[in-house]
Order: sequence, then structure tokens, then C-alpha cells
Amino acid sequence: MAKKKKKVPGLNASSTADISFILLIFFLITTSMDTDTGLSRRLPQPPENEEDQSTVKFHERDVLNVMINRAGNILCGVGYNKEQIDINQLRGIAKEFIANPNNSSTLPEKMATEIDLLGQCFITKNHVISVQTDRGTPYDVYFQVQNELVAAYNELRDELSKTKFGRPYEALTNEQQVAIRAYYPQKISEAEPKNYGGNN
Repeated sequence: MAKKKKKVPGLNASSTADISFILLIFFLITTSMDTDTGLSRRLPQPPENEEDQSTVKFHERDVLNVMINRAGNILCGVGYNKEQIDINQLRGIAKEFIANPNNSSTLPEKMATEIDLLGQCFITKNHVISVQTDRGTPYDVYFQVQNELVAAYNELRDELSKTKFGRPYEALTNEQQVAIRAYYPQKISEAEPKNYGGNN
């Protein structure tokens, strides 16, 4: 007499979807993502008197133009006096422009301003650094330019912090940092990209 074959029980797949979902959540929670790249920017505050931005005028000496073409060349200067520079020169140029240490008539005008904790200071409160790029500007060069400009502000703030409070900027209280930022407000403006072609 032939033996009856045993039935193999079927695999219960009813919970497979649940298990997959739990695994997905597990990997999403435990996977770290690199969020330290990119540029930190804060939009400027609107004018307090609600005047139209188009009515705000800058003197030629108050604007440092930084232009980058699609070949990655950098043209920099105040007004019509622009020249091609190396990326390594940009930080020093920006620091001199922002601070105007010798009160040069070709750099931003220094104006008397009352700042909490610092008293009356003469600062270049109307200075602006204008960054203009070509639509084909290499991102790496653009990123380096932005990094050098931010570094210029950071170095100036750190130097002033040590002079006024005897400590680096990062070690100051929030109130002291506000005073230092009022002395050296970060003003980097970005114009809409244009087509400069191969040369500026």
C-alpha cells in the first residue's frame, strides 16, 4: 500500500509587509546624513520705514564687485577699477574693503554709529559686497568665493572680539556677539546670474 505524501505547510506571508515596513523605519532612523555642506545665508531685514528697495542708493565706493565668469576667473574691485585676482587674494581684499582701516576715500565711508557695549564707533555701515556670476560658473569656484568672503567677516569679528573683550568671537556672550556683528554686519549681495561668456 502506497504511503500518502505529507503536505508541506505553506509559508505564511501575511506579516512580510509589516516586517519590511519596520526594517525601512529602522534604516531611516539609524542612517546619518551629511548636512554640513552648503552655504549659510540669512536674508536681509526689510527696511524699517517700509520704503521701496529701489529707492535705496549706494555710492560707488560702498560696493565691492566680485564677478566670476564661466571659466572660473574672478574679477574684483570697487566701481570701474576691477582687476583679475586669484582666489587667495580675495579674503585680504574683502577685509580691507569692509574695515577700511586707513579711512581711504576710495573705500566705504566710515560713519559714526552708537553700538551697545562698544559706544560710539566709526564703521563702514553702508558697505556691500556684490557677487555676480555667469550661468556657467563652476560651482566649486563659486563656493570658494563665498567661503573666502564669509571668512573675511569671521576674521574681522574675531580680531575685534579679542581687542574689545579679550576673547575670540565664539567665546563671547550673546550680547557681546550682537555688538560685534553690529560693528561688522555681513552684507553679501548676489545678483542674478548673467552670460559673461569666456571672459569677464
